[in-house]
Amino acid sequence: MGIDRFGGLRAVVCAEAARVMYEEGVKQYFTAKRIAAKRVLGRRGAREARFRPSDLPSNGEIRDALLALAALAEGPSRMRVLFAMRLCALEAMEAMRDFEPRLIGSVSTGHIRRGSDVDVQLFTDEPEGPELRARELGWPSTIEHVCIRKGGAIREYTHVHVERAFAVEYTIYPRFDLRERPRSSTDGKPIERKTLAALRAIIAKEHPIEWATYQTVGEIPEWSWDEDDEAPGPFDGLLAELDDDQGIPEDFVATDEERAMLEGDEEYDPLPGFEEL
Repeated sequence: MGIDRFGGLRAVVCAEAARVMYEEGVKQYFTAKRIAAKRVLGRRGAREARFRPSDLPSNGEIRDALLALAALAEGPSRMRVLFAMRLCALEAMEAMRDFEPRLIGSVSTGHIRRGSDVDVQLFTDEPEGPELRARELGWPSTIEHVCIRKGGAIREYTHVHVERAFAVEYTIYPRFDLRERPRSSTDGKPIERKTLAALRAIIAKEHPIEWATYQTVGEIPEWSWDEDDEAPGPFDGLLAELDDDQGIPEDFVATDEERAMLEGDEEYDPLPGFEEL
C-alpha cells in the first residue's frame, strides 16, 4: 500500500521528523527534517532524492506532530513532571537573579516531553559571572561555546550546563539583547520570555494544589514518568509500508538546490519552545 494512505510524502516526513526529535533527542527542526527526508526517501534505495520543496513539512507541523506523540506516549504523568520542572526553573532563575534571567522553551509553555531540559536566558555584560555564580553554589557545570550567524555576522554565545533536579541550560547574552525580541523558528512570532514573577504566576495558576503544598514543605516533589503511561505513538508503523516500489512518486526529481537543502550545514537553531513551541 502506498504512501498516500498516510497523507502523502509531506505527512510521512513530518511524522518521521517528530519521531526523530522525540526518540533520538534531536533538538533542531532543520536537522530533524533533513534526517527524516533522507530516511524516507532512502527507503527506495536510490541515490537521487525525489521530492518537491512543498513535500517538506514546516517547523510548525513538526511541532504539532511532536506534541501529539508526546501526549499519547506520556499520559497524565506529564503534569506532575511539568510542575517539578517549573520548580527547578524557579530555583535556577533565583540563583541567577543578578543576570536578568528569563525562562523560555518547553517548561515555559508546558510542552515538555521526556528529555526536555530547563532553558534560561541570562543577560549580562560579565559573561563569566553565571559560571562563577554556579561555582559559588557548588553546582558542577560545563561550558559550551556556540557560534551562530546573526544579521550577517558570526556571533559566539556561551552556554552553561548544570545538573539540578533536571538538566538546566543557561544561555548568556549581552545585556543590550534584552531589548530585542527574536522570533521563533516555529511560527515566526516573538519568543516569549518569562520573568521570575511571570513563572510564579503560571505555577500558581496551573498547579494551585501542588504549589500550596510546596510553599509549606519547600522541597521539589518526587517525580517520574509513569512507565504504564507509555502508549503507542500516533505515528507507530507509519513508515512500515514504504519499502515497496510504490512508496515514492516517480514524477519528479530533486534539483541541485533542493538537494543542497538537505545536505548543507544548518545554522544553529535551538528549539526554544520545542519548544516554544
